[in-house]
Amino acid sequence: MAKFSKNSMVLCFLVAIVFVISSASASTRLKKFDHPTKGDGTLNFLVIGDWGRRGTYNQSHVARQMERVGEKLDIDFVLSTGDNFYDNGLTGIHDTNFVESFTNIYTAKSLQKQWYSVLGNHDYRGNVEAQLSPYLRKIDSRWVCLRSFVVNAEIAEIFMVDTTPFEEKYFTTPKDHIYDWRGVLPRQAYMANVLKELEKALSESTAKWKIVLGHHAIRSAGHHGDTPILVDRFLPILRKYDVDFYMNGHDHCLEHISDTESRLQFLVSGAGSKAWRGDTKGINRDDVHFFHDGQGFMSVELTPTEAEIKYYDVFGSVRHRWNRSKLLLHSAM
Repeated sequence: MAKFSKNSMVLCFLVAIVFVISSASASTRLKKFDHPTKGDGTLNFLVIGDWGRRGTYNQSHVARQMERVGEKLDIDFVLSTGDNFYDNGLTGIHDTNFVESFTNIYTAKSLQKQWYSVLGNHDYRGNVEAQLSPYLRKIDSRWVCLRSFVVNAEIAEIFMVDTTPFEEKYFTTPKDHIYDWRGVLPRQAYMANVLKELEKALSESTAKWKIVLGHHAIRSAGHHGDTPILVDRFLPILRKYDVDFYMNGHDHCLEHISDTESRLQFLVSGAGSKAWRGDTKGINRDDVHFFHDGQGFMSVELTPTEAEIKYYDVFGSVRHRWNRSKLLLHSAM
């Protein structure tokens, strides 16, 4: 009987280990949203960041131009690069800032599509759990905001990642700001998990186009410049898995920068409302193709073999256009 009991204990212990390992494996898989496209092999969407100011700082004017472009392109969805609600995120699920800065601003029929959003540093200054809460979808069904997740849009997969906890200064020198770090601490473990989840998702992707989107820049000629920890921790992963585009906000401008060692393109769209007005760094670098110091947004048009990126200003004028063939990209590399 004692022998049986000992064997049983060993078996239970092994089962427990397998369960823990399986649970850990499952926890490192990003939640995926399948977004069916129009069925014609194309994908069109808009990208905007740093916007939520109750319509001020030209937010409403940018929204009207998004309406026009969204209708013309018959967009599938909108991506938000974070800093969704200024100045300090949302206070709770009933904060009127959600309706006043989102629902009541982006009212056009062409913008009544899913909005996939990540958090920015200003969002972390509020009640993060409120902004992540499914309750907000009862107020406006367009809203989808998680820390990190994947949008599977058939010909493209978009890997939305939470970059704010990677910036140490928000922890060590927060100034007068109070950040909501629930769900993030311990920080080092959280960052390691974000990177592990991202790399696993990228390694499994068979999409024609791979896009990673976060709030903070990897490369930028704007106010904040490059983000060293993202250059160190994110960039090698993006290069390893042949990511096509890294999109971000944080700098309140529009930018297009090329990676010097791969086909990766850095696309900044953080001009949804207040702009920086003249605060730039390294704008004359050879890898900087475009920089616009003003409000605006970006459109993305994809087919299985072609990409077209356009940047629009607050008046709806196209300030920069960039085309690339997927076949030519591979042959060139």
